Amino acid sequence: MPEFRLYNTLTRRVEPFAPADGQTVRMYTCGPTVYNPAHLGNFRTFLFEDLLRRAIRLAGWRVEQVMNLTDVDDKIIRKAAATKTTILEVTEPFTALFHQDRRYLRIEDAELYPKATEHIPEMIALVERLIANNVAYVAEDGSIYFAIDRFPTYGQLSQLDKREIRTGARVAQDEYAKENAQDFALWKAAKDEDEATGAAWDSPWGRGRPGWHLECSAMAMKYLGETFDLHAGGIDLIFPHHEDEIAQSEAATGKTFARCWCHGEFLLTDGAKMAKRVGNVANVVELREQGISGTVYRHFVFNAHYRKQLNLGEDSLEQSRSAVRRIGTFAERLSQATGGTAALADAATRAEQAFLAALFDDLNAPEAMAALFTFITDANRELDAGGTDAAAVERARAAFRLMDGVLDLVPEQEADGELAAWVEERIEARRAARERRDFGAADAVRVELTAKGVTIEDTAKGTRWRRA
Repeated sequence: MPEFRLYNTLTRRVEPFAPADGQTVRMYTCGPTVYNPAHLGNFRTFLFEDLLRRAIRLAGWRVEQVMNLTDVDDKIIRKAAATKTTILEVTEPFTALFHQDRRYLRIEDAELYPKATEHIPEMIALVERLIANNVAYVAEDGSIYFAIDRFPTYGQLSQLDKREIRTGARVAQDEYAKENAQDFALWKAAKDEDEATGAAWDSPWGRGRPGWHLECSAMAMKYLGETFDLHAGGIDLIFPHHEDEIAQSEAATGKTFARCWCHGEFLLTDGAKMAKRVGNVANVVELREQGISGTVYRHFVFNAHYRKQLNLGEDSLEQSRSAVRRIGTFAERLSQATGGTAALADAATRAEQAFLAALFDDLNAPEAMAALFTFITDANRELDAGGTDAAAVERARAAFRLMDGVLDLVPEQEADGELAAWVEERIEARRAARERRDFGAADAVRVELTAKGVTIEDTAKGTRWRRA
């Protein structure tokens, strides 16, 4: 096995990576803020993290991934206030949609999906530690702020110019510009709209709610410990979010918060960053409606290294659709082959070696996919040549399983977008029924699917389906 290496944002270098205990990678990944559907730019980040966890397992380690769900913040409260609902009524449907979209893109389940609103006591306890350590203070309005000038290494992750820090100035909103580094809110005194939307809790400082940055520190340390192996997210989270996480966590514990930091680059739409405020957002629902499978989007995303920007152009997904179809055709041929040649086994070994070398070199997915397609070309040539070596075919199948176990690009059978969306919705309903142990309802969904000519199979990666 080649050495596993990752780019560490903290050091700005590609470095050897291994879990501290040599066995389990404890990994925290920032999940969605569930006030709108997560867009394809968000899912580019989540797919990079899916690739990361699969590569880690391929390296022989276990994974303990925690992905938070932000279900209280400024944007959620504004939306709840505007619609005269509660934050719970805003976030629950989008939480369910996130998981449905995630499964459509074959993103593996994290081990935990903690919600911010279910960890208020841990957040209050963290604030109390920061006040006791004299790095946080109570402001006139009852809000609690982190004093960044009392944390000497503030700015280390983002390499912020210290001249840009406005010492003693405060910022209450959750997101702010890089040139506007100020004391940030840990705990916000409740306003009328917080109370009206169910976004206020009792605390030693009166009614209030957590700041966005506080939520992740409290949940990460609860489930992964005060120091863990790996923290990942989109590049836009480096500042202020991850910078503030480091400050409040390390100021509380005196220990390194995360040993390694990994960040994925933006998805662009015709050259502009995909963002809700820009109005160029596309989401997974639109992929379904257009009949674009999760495997097609996975292929498109893995065409670029996770640290390089990726542009979603008019023809990008069509090219990926053709590539995925080629993978599917080969998978079917390989599954039916009865014999091969010694050269087929050699091609499988070469492909595996090239694939691992690329993947373990800072998750070089484009090179890993190149190894897969080179193997498909070589293997097709050898299968055309005939041969009776059953062991060679098994060797080829093992290599293909290894590569596709990470990339996960073998497509479902072609289906129209409307059917695909309906099938995914019914599979999600079946999963929910099984979770609540309503096996009668789960069986009824299977009957519905069978009646439509759809067969399903429960696998370690989730439920797969195809048209019979």
